[in-house]
Amino acid sequence: MSTFRMPRVDLRDRSLSAAQLRAALPRGGVDVDAVVPVVRPIVEDVAERGAAAALEYGERFDGVRPAAVRVPAAELTAAAAELDDDVRAALEIAIERTRAVHADQRRTDTVTELGPGAVVTERWVPVERVGLYVPGGNAVYPSSVVMNVVPAQAAGVDSLVIASPPQRDNTGAFAGLPHPTILAAAALLGVREVWAVGGAQGIALLAYGGADTDGAELDPVDMITGPGNIYVTAAKRICRSQVGIDAEAGPTEIAILADDTADPAHVAADLISQAEHDEMAASVLVTDSAELAESVDAEITAQLETTVHRERVRTALSGPQSATVLVDDTDTGVRVVNAYAAEHLEIQTADAPGVAARIRSAGAIFVGAYAPVSLGDYCAGSNHVLPTAGSARHSSGLSTQTFLRGIHVIEHTEAALKDVAGHVIALANAEQLPSHGEAVRRRFER
Repeated sequence: MSTFRMPRVDLRDRSLSAAQLRAALPRGGVDVDAVVPVVRPIVEDVAERGAAAALEYGERFDGVRPAAVRVPAAELTAAAAELDDDVRAALEIAIERTRAVHADQRRTDTVTELGPGAVVTERWVPVERVGLYVPGGNAVYPSSVVMNVVPAQAAGVDSLVIASPPQRDNTGAFAGLPHPTILAAAALLGVREVWAVGGAQGIALLAYGGADTDGAELDPVDMITGPGNIYVTAAKRICRSQVGIDAEAGPTEIAILADDTADPAHVAADLISQAEHDEMAASVLVTDSAELAESVDAEITAQLETTVHRERVRTALSGPQSATVLVDDTDTGVRVVNAYAAEHLEIQTADAPGVAARIRSAGAIFVGAYAPVSLGDYCAGSNHVLPTAGSARHSSGLSTQTFLRGIHVIEHTEAALKDVAGHVIALANAEQLPSHGEAVRRRFER
């Protein structure tokens, strides 16, 4: 049996600028622009014809066509009733812990008094209606139901709809519907509106709405969140003039910053777990220990023997998006992972908390040997809908804040306005917008 070897990027004894460092690091990604011309006609057709068009595209692409878009409430109840006891218990714990974390994120209104009679209040108002996309594909994602629904509920969103593709392999009462575990998770969270539609057509239907096959109205949403494949991402890009979106999600990724104190079996297992998602998933190890790198390769080789999705994992770990990056020391490693800005970043070093405190760019940071990414996927209470492709340098993951809008409420008495009237007029004239100043001056004409 030959030893599997992760691709290597050797940055030792190299002094790189920020731009050079970003260029040197492994990065996969997808070309969303390339599929936009394919997706745009689908979006436009669904915008015009609604559910009928969405169901037609679903039948063409996925080989399954539900009788209607909206899943009957009875099927949600039935799915919850038939849920495996262990899965139910795990979902209930995940929901409980995720609710606890996201409840503490809820912002409160702030009132700033600038002077007598001059007050600005910032109100935090939830989005009125949101569409939460839960993908199908290689795996079933009830955890994504939890991660999308809980922060929306914590924000106070009144109207939620989950869209998830119907599964061709479903039989019996769930034929033509999303996976029953997805339906069960929705029921456990109290969500009563689920649409059996996925892909670009699902995103378009969320954005534009329309009548269902039975004549019932499918109301459009104000915001769409949740990950999906390249076609889903392209549809979100196209529809963002119609609705808000959380982000354009790329393939999932993990980076692990590790030194010679790390257990190579742990590191290998965590790299494999992320590669299990998708052949385009990125797994990156950053280390100052060549010995650890070799030991991790040996562990990957051994663990692949018992990995269920070994071919998918092997492809992901061998791709241009995955590598072991060798650095001179932990300080350089910190610089490297900040430049990489991973969706998920593990710190497996001596003084892991101290190293983690120096990280400025990551979707989520997992500290120490006993905080693997898998924990965050399910039961840490944190959110696993996170920025990808380096966007953690400027963006955050899904949270309660995602579903809140800050609205400034400005109140001034006559005296308070008069106090700054001259300044308003001066700035209006400086910007060659004199009517702005006139709107103030005329209030004091008698």
